[in-house]
Amino acid sequence: QVLVTESGGGSVQTGGSLRLSCEASGDPACDYTMNFYRQDPRKEPDFVAGVDSDGDPSYAESVEGRFTISQNSAKNTAYLQMTNLKPEDTAMYKCKVRPYCSRSWCPRRCYSGENFWGLGTQVTVSS
Repeated sequence: QVLVTESGGGSVQTGGSLRLSCEASGDPACDYTMNFYRQDPRKEPDFVAGVDSDGDPSYAESVEGRFTISQNSAKNTAYLQMTNLKPEDTAMYKCKVRPYCSRSWCPRRCYSGENFWGLGTQVTVSS
């Protein structure tokens, strides 16, 4: 089981910045791919940004050039730096993580392929 915790949300005005964090608390022998999604009530989550097992970032077109995702060396925490925020960025931001193995040996749980979600952190941007 992996516990996923997001933090860093808040209320800002248009043009402001926030830095979100996503921490995966699981087997330290596993690394984690980490993806941020955002969700409006009664809608499915939309992909925002992610880091894959090669450390390569990817972004939704709507946030390209404004958001930057990074990951710590332990591969268990990701950060989403959000700049030039707009009212349409308002949403609950959630993190999805998936364990994987980057070592010569890992416990079986690192190969589960299972996704784990956090509860989210609210971002509100006012005009």
